[in-house]
Amino acid sequence: MKSAEMLLGPVSQESQAFAYTDPLTGLGNRHRMRERTRQLSLERASDPAPFTIGIVNLDSFKPINDLFGVEAGDEILCQVAHRLKACIPDGAAVTRHDGDEFAFVLPLVFERVGAEKFGQMIREVLSAPYDLGDRNVRLSASFGFAIHPFGGEEFDDLLKNAETALYRSKRRGRGQITVYSREIAQEMKRATQLEQALRNAIISDAIDVHFQPIVSLANNMVLGFEALARWNDPDLGFVSPAVFVPLAEERGFIDALSETLLRKAAEAALSWPRELFLSFNLSSAQLMDPGTSSSVLAILARVGLDPHRLELEITETAVMSSADTAHRIIADLRAAGVRISLDDFGTGQSSLGRLREFIFDKVKIDRAFVSRMNSDRASEHIIKAVLAMCEGLELRVVAEGIEENSEAAKLRALGCAMGQGYYFGKPADSAATLRYLQTHYFELGSEREIA
Repeated sequence: MKSAEMLLGPVSQESQAFAYTDPLTGLGNRHRMRERTRQLSLERASDPAPFTIGIVNLDSFKPINDLFGVEAGDEILCQVAHRLKACIPDGAAVTRHDGDEFAFVLPLVFERVGAEKFGQMIREVLSAPYDLGDRNVRLSASFGFAIHPFGGEEFDDLLKNAETALYRSKRRGRGQITVYSREIAQEMKRATQLEQALRNAIISDAIDVHFQPIVSLANNMVLGFEALARWNDPDLGFVSPAVFVPLAEERGFIDALSETLLRKAAEAALSWPRELFLSFNLSSAQLMDPGTSSSVLAILARVGLDPHRLELEITETAVMSSADTAHRIIADLRAAGVRISLDDFGTGQSSLGRLREFIFDKVKIDRAFVSRMNSDRASEHIIKAVLAMCEGLELRVVAEGIEENSEAAKLRALGCAMGQGYYFGKPADSAATLRYLQTHYFELGSEREIA
């Protein structure tokens, strides 16, 4: 019996070591982190000094993995593990969880400022280039921390709250650091409640579409309308699209929202004169979904709107999210007659490169330049340059955010053909849009014919 125990002992230890180790990086795994946290809690049971756990997630690791391959992705993860292991303080532990997520147990980090300083140090360490042999890659990282016992007394609660903090960091952008607090918990709770209300509003068809006119600057005649989402909830009141549209993207149901809005907008456009176009915004998530083009065309077919009357607005940032997929979507839609407009031109990255790589029909000059045009010479020169460039590329141009006659007059003098903004009309529902057409399209048109 003794010999059997001697035989089984080492095997059991090896099995336990294997169960607690990440096979790719050699770091501990989630089980190791749980055990280290449990030990720390027991050690401090009589003198409950705080300690911290943290999670770090690499930003935009999947596109890197897709672009360079799984082996290159694994090499980056191993380099990340090596850096983290080399720079954590004595007594601390670093583990790897799923995919590109790593975690820390920090016995000597007692409060928020300490956690943030640690996160800043690790962020700098991870921002240095990663060597893949024939190329270098740079990555940023986002962080979430929870402090025991304020952020949870049990491991599962601590980990969940650190993940909540990480999720908030991701919502705020790349390279962010968040330490869990009751305020953050309330913020995330409100976001979840808002999400559920929005889902219910989509199901009950309670999201409205308003329309803002796009006009010819030469004679103020309406050429088309941009569709804009509006949501007025019975309990929450008016919720800005700047809040609920990004939320739908983050929580993964932007497709359902967009399909509802496009259907409603297309149905409304059927009652307009056939020469007027409908402009509609596509999100970055939709430009990463290969099924977007077929979905858009199917909605138009069901409603009965001619694809030649639809103009889809996309941003530079959205195009850059997944360039190959976006290129195929744009090509498919243009082949069906849908026109593509580049929105917020000049505010993203690589604007000239996007114009060269993608085929657009129209460019929209962002309101940030239009609003400063009369007081800032640089903005005026940028607008002049954009107009000259688009003329050479045979692209039509719309200036957004026109609020004063002086802005419209200057844009007209510079050669800008189309404009949009409060000066010409605020967004209005479908009924008010028909009334607007009566006075700004039919009556103006008849007056010009008489003249």
